Amino acid sequence: MDNRNFIGKMVNVVMDRPLGSKHPKYDFIYEVNYGYIPNTISGDGEPLDAYVLGEDNALDSFYGKVIAIVHRTQEDDDKLIVVAVGKDYTNQEIEKLVNFQEKYKKHIIIRD
Repeated sequence: MDNRNFIGKMVNVVMDRPLGSKHPKYDFIYEVNYGYIPNTISGDGEPLDAYVLGEDNALDSFYGKVIAIVHRTQEDDDKLIVVAVGKDYTNQEIEKLVNFQEKYKKHIIIRD
């Protein structure tokens, strides 16, 4: 599934794993807010997931801009990178911020 059409778009993210929460199955803590985009379907049959970067508090929801996609190369489960308007992150900064979960999966960062 190609989710590149989300890059540059504004989206609403509903957090199901806010900053500081523990993964329900695996032994790690979410170092950023993590959630999903309502009314979407990802390649895994679930709503499209999103990391929200740059927010220091646990959130229930967030409206922001998609700046990139973490594309997992061995499974169909992309993750959008969402930030406040006016913020930006380099690929290296994104890698560092999502490493707590993405270090377990082969992936690339996609931009426009």
